[in-house]
Amino acid sequence: MNGADVLIKGLQERGVEFISLLCGNGTEAIIASAHEAGLRLVDTRNEQAASYLAEAHAKLTRQIGVCVVSSAIAHINAMAGMMNAWFDGAPFLLITGHSETFGMRRGNFQDCDHIALSAPLCKYTELVTSTQRIPQALHEAVAAATSGRPGPVHLTIPRDVLEGEYDGAAPAPALGARGKAINVAAAAASAVGAAAALVAQAEKPLIVAGSGVFYANGGKAMLDFARKVGAPVVTPIWDRGAVNAPSDLFMGVIGGASGEPDLLPRADLLLIAGAAVDYRTRYLDRPPLRPDLKVVRVDVDPRQLHQAVEPDVALLGDPATVFGQLAAAYQEGGHDAWLAEARTISREFYGAWDVRPPSEPGVMVGHDLVSALRPCLTADTVFVLDGGNIGQWAHKVLLHDRYPETLLTCGASGVIGFGVPGAMAAKLAYPDRRVLLLTGDGSLGFCLPEFQSAARHGLPFVAVLANDEAWGIVVTGQRRAGRPCAASFLGHCGWVRAVEGLGGRGVRVESPDQIAPAVEEGFASGEPTLVEVPLEVMGAEECRL
Repeated sequence: MNGADVLIKGLQERGVEFISLLCGNGTEAIIASAHEAGLRLVDTRNEQAASYLAEAHAKLTRQIGVCVVSSAIAHINAMAGMMNAWFDGAPFLLITGHSETFGMRRGNFQDCDHIALSAPLCKYTELVTSTQRIPQALHEAVAAATSGRPGPVHLTIPRDVLEGEYDGAAPAPALGARGKAINVAAAAASAVGAAAALVAQAEKPLIVAGSGVFYANGGKAMLDFARKVGAPVVTPIWDRGAVNAPSDLFMGVIGGASGEPDLLPRADLLLIAGAAVDYRTRYLDRPPLRPDLKVVRVDVDPRQLHQAVEPDVALLGDPATVFGQLAAAYQEGGHDAWLAEARTISREFYGAWDVRPPSEPGVMVGHDLVSALRPCLTADTVFVLDGGNIGQWAHKVLLHDRYPETLLTCGASGVIGFGVPGAMAAKLAYPDRRVLLLTGDGSLGFCLPEFQSAARHGLPFVAVLANDEAWGIVVTGQRRAGRPCAASFLGHCGWVRAVEGLGGRGVRVESPDQIAPAVEEGFASGEPTLVEVPLEVMGAEECRL
C-alpha cells in the first residue's frame, strides 16, 4: 500500500463519494489509487471549474468537498473555489500535487510554495513530506474544515510521498471518520435566559438567519422559535438558506444591490444566528440602525460570536440546539403588531417587483424570464443561480418568501461563472432531482466548456440563459451614475451552437410562453441542455463606444 492508497482510503472512510480534478504534475498516483478503489473521478476541463464543483457540493451537502489538481498555476486556478469556501465557510479540501521532495526549493519542475499561497484563506495547511504522515495530515485537515465555522483546508503532497510505501503496522492513533460539518453544542443556560429576556423586552425583534443555521440543520428550530416569538426572519443575500417552504415569517434577503424591505433600521433587537456582521447587516452602524439596538448572537464558533462587534448576549452553541433552548425558555407573548407591520412593509416592497417594467413590443425582459420559471421550480428541483442582473430579478420575484437548502448561489464572494460546475455538483449530490441553472451570458462565458464535462460524466441539467449581450448589472450601475457605458457590452454569441458542439442540447426561445415548455423538454431529454432566452439588449450602441 502506498501513500496515495492510504489517502484514498481515508477519504472514502469519511464519506467522500467523488473527487473533482484535473490531472497533471504530481496527481498520477492519486488518480491510479482512486480508480482502483472505485472512488469516482469527475474530471473537468480547467482547475477553476473543478474547485467550484467541489466547493458547491460541500455547500449543498455539508460534506467535505475534495478537489485534486497539479502544481503551480493549476493550484492558483483551483484557489477560486478555495476563496469561495473562505467567504462562505464551506468545508473544502484542496489536494495539490508536486514534483519530488528532493528538488523542492532547487528549481524542480513547477516548484512552488503552495502553502504560502493558501495559508491566508485556509483553516489548515500542510506540506506533507512523509508517507507515514498522510493519515494524520488528512485527519487534521478534514477536522479543521468541518469544525466550528467550516472552511477551506489544503494539503500539498509531493509525488514521492504519494508513491512511497506505507507501513500499516507502525503505531498510529485512532483517527475516526469525521467528514461532515455538523456540530452539536448547547449554549449556557444563563445566556439563554438573558437572550430570551431581551427578546421579550424588545418591541421589534428581527432574526438574521445565516449559513450557520443551514450547517446546523436548524431551519425548523429557527422557524418554530420565530413563530412562537412573532419575529420576522431575513437572510443575508448569498448565505446558505434554511427556509425550505414558503413562510409568512420570511421577509427575503438583506444586502442585495436592488434593495430590501425596510426592516433593519426599524428593529430594536437583532438575533444574528450563524451570520457575519458586514455590509449586508449595514455593519451594525448606528445610524442607519437604531441607537437603542440590542444584539444577540448565536454561533457554534466562538470567534464568530465577537466578530466585528460585541453583542449584548453571546450564545455559544449550534443554532439548531440554541433555538430549541430559546423556545423552551421564552414564556412571553408574541410580537403580533410588529410582525404585521413587517409583513406590510415586505408586501409593499416586493409588490413593486411584481410589476413588469416597460419595454419595446415583443422584447423580453428579466421579469418575463423569472416569472416564466416559477412553475418549473418544483419541490424536487435544485435551483442554481449564477448571474448579477438576472440574479437580482430571481431574488425579488421568486425567492422573497423562501430561501431553501436546495438553492445554490455564488455565495458571499459574489463570484460569477461557477454555474455549470455548480449544476454538475448539484446533480452529483441529488442524482434523482431536477437541476435548473439560471445564468447570464457574462457568467456562462467562464465555464462554458464544462458542458462537455457534464455530458461526458452523465450529469444532466437545464441551464436557462438570460442573454442581454452585456454585463447587465454593470450597465445598470453605469447608467445610474451617469457614466459612459464602456467596456460592458459583450455582443452576440452563438450559444446554442456552442453547447451543441460540446455535446449538449441547445434551444432558443422567442417568447415567455415558450420558456417553461423548453425547460421541461430539457429535463425530459436527460442531457445537459441550454435554453437561450434573448432579453432586451442593454445599451448596445452606447457600449460599443
